[in-house]
Order: sequence, then structure tokens, then C-alpha cells
Amino acid sequence: MSAIAAAPAAESSSAPLRSIEDLDAAICRIAGRINAAHYQLLLLVREFDDRFGWAKWSFRNCAEWLAWRCGISLSAAREKVRTAHALRSLPAISAAFAGGRLSYSKVRALTRAAQTHDEDLLLAYALNATAAQIEERCRQIRNVHPESVREAKRIWEGRSLSVWRNPERGTLIIHVEVPLDAGEVIVQALDRAVHAGEAATGPEFPEASWQTQQADALVAVARAYLGGASATAEAGSGADRYQLVVHVDESALRGSGGLADLPIETVKRLACDASLVVVTEDERGAPLNVGRKQRTVPTQIRRALWSRDRGCSFPGCHNTRFVDAHHVRHWAEGGDTSLENLTLLCTHHHRLLHEGGYRIRRDHDGELYFQRADGCVIPRCGYRFDDVHEDSGDLENDPENPSAEAWFTAIVNRRKPSAEVREGRGVYWIGASR
Repeated sequence: MSAIAAAPAAESSSAPLRSIEDLDAAICRIAGRINAAHYQLLLLVREFDDRFGWAKWSFRNCAEWLAWRCGISLSAAREKVRTAHALRSLPAISAAFAGGRLSYSKVRALTRAAQTHDEDLLLAYALNATAAQIEERCRQIRNVHPESVREAKRIWEGRSLSVWRNPERGTLIIHVEVPLDAGEVIVQALDRAVHAGEAATGPEFPEASWQTQQADALVAVARAYLGGASATAEAGSGADRYQLVVHVDESALRGSGGLADLPIETVKRLACDASLVVVTEDERGAPLNVGRKQRTVPTQIRRALWSRDRGCSFPGCHNTRFVDAHHVRHWAEGGDTSLENLTLLCTHHHRLLHEGGYRIRRDHDGELYFQRADGCVIPRCGYRFDDVHEDSGDLENDPENPSAEAWFTAIVNRRKPSAEVREGRGVYWIGASR
């Protein structure tokens, strides 16, 4: 046993360590092969289901057989079967999947929306977006479909709140599930209570995390209501008591397709009693410019920034809270406070850009891209399958090739992010008032 355990240690100590670039390229190559193999797996699953192969094993459907036979969860098996059948009518997405250019996570999301949307447009977007971005885009596409009203009704009927008391620990646990728009109202109420000083914060409370502050805020909101601050106390006021921001295409409101953050009927309901701010975007999403006279980003530009960036714009970052409007060309260097010169960054990446040596540049199309301190471009959605295969020479067959680092660095340095596939559209910001 000791001899067997010692062998890998001796081998690893004698073998030279790969560079980070070599490891990065090797991982991307293998990921592409996994994608292609996953497509072949789904083809086999589809044929197995078409021929009722699962009946031989006395299962009720293919998903149950797949979960049992391949050792995966039943929910994952159902998704694989659904995706396999959906790909039957999606030749372009199937070809990209078979070639390893799309991951299963991306394909799974695309098959939920491609039946009612232009497949080629979706594929062009998916090749240059992250899996999270594709999930969000496909959800927005489904929201404008007439069938989305059923989903909205299902979510509303499924709202619930449960309370569990644990006397032994002296705690009470509350679990609540509500529609997204109602949940955002709760979140804003808690945030307002925290900022109003209702939560335990400050140097005398070093252990007060954000979660504990939210718990304090919930208690404060409940006490305020019991103290007489009823929900109708300001019903006659014309001012917005809170603002719920919803992004929806004008074409979606007219029933002509487009995107929406919520099911389209939910958006229409919110718009019945809300203040509307119209932002007209061009195909590049640049509607406003206030020049150099104002350094502080005004409300209307900040709204347009949220409409365009939807959170931190640093590649791979999904932070939507505690984000700042960053001047691409600094104010002190003559940069305007305009939408074209602004982007949203979370606190961490904002610090990296100012103090960590990172930079933002524009390519020949005017699109922003990010560079590391060593000059390498950071891709928007990771390196695509094509990036780690083109001009690879013998690297595919020889992962230990000493030229791998130079080859990979050349690809990174010459790659520029592709322009996002967008359509010019009118955008409404809805601030719901109660």
C-alpha cells in the first residue's frame, strides 16, 4: 500500500509543472470534447426513448430509466430527455453543440426559448455570452410569450410563508416564497430599514454581517407596522413610496416579441399604477449625454446604465448590488459623464480597475473590453472552443508542447470581444407606486 501511494508523489515531484496558460488551454480543449460527447449522449437517449427502450426494464418513462441507469437525479434526467427531443427541430444549435462550441448548460437554456424565437439570432448571441446571460435572455424571451401568464399564475398561487419554532435553540425560522416583483418590494423595505439605522451596525458590532442586518431590519419593519404604520398610511400621497424597476421592450407591450424581465401580463399589471420613464435606445444602447458640466451621474443616466449593463460589466461577474458608475475615460482626463463613457462595476472590480492595474479599452467597433495588467484581453464569456483550437498545430496531440504558452498568449492577445447581438428597441422603466 505504501509503495503504491508513494509512486504518484515521486512522479509528480519529477515532472515539471505546467504553466497556467497550458492548464487553461488544456481545460478548454477537454471541455470542448465533453460538449461534443454530451451531444452524442443526448442523441442516444433520444433514440432510446423513441424505441421505448426503458419499457424493457419496466420503467414508466425514459427519465426514470436514465436516472437509475446513469446515476443522476430524476430532475436532471428529465431535463436531458427534454433537451434531447427539443434539439430535433434545432439544426443550427445541434451543429454547434456537436462541434463542442456550446456547453450543455447553454443548450439546455436555448431549447426553452428557440421554439418561439429566431434560432440563428439566439445562436449568435449564445456563442458570445456566458451561460448565466443566456439563461436570463431566454427567460426574458419566454416572458413575452402568451403562455407566460400561466407561469405567472402558477407562481402567484404557489406563494407561501411557513414558520418553524425551535424552543431548544431559542430561534424562529421563517421561510417565504412570493412572486419576484413582490419579493423585490420586501427586499427594498429591508434595505431601507438598514439604511435608516434600524439594524445593528458600526464598529461596536463587528460581528454584524449583512445577513444579521437584514434580520434586524425585518424585525424593525414588523414593529413599525404594529406601531401604527399601516400599509395605507400614505395611500393618498402622490409620491412613490418605493420604486420597482422593470425592463421591458416596447414591442413586447404591443405583443410583437422582444424581451421582458417579468411575464408580460405582470408588467402590464404593474404599469396600471406606476410612474413610467421611457428610455429610447439605439442599437448600441446609448440614449443620453449630459456633457462635462455634471460629474455626478444623474438619475436618468443611471437608469439607462442599468438598462444596458444590468449589473457589474466585468467579464464573468454577476454582482447586481453595491455597483458604481465608472468613467471609462476619467473625469480628470476630460471624460464626459455620458452613457458612452460610463459602465457599471461592483466594488471589487472597480477597485481592480483603479488600483489593480486593470484597464478598459475600446476595440475598432467602439465596444468596451477589459485588459489584465499584463495586457491580455479578458474574454466576455471565457475562451470559446474555436479560440483554443485554431492554429494549434501539434498542440492538440502534444499537451506538453513547450510552445503552448506562447501559442495561447498569442490567441489571448489578438482576440477582441465580439459585438453583442442586439436589436434597437424602446425600453420602459417602471417605478411602481402604491
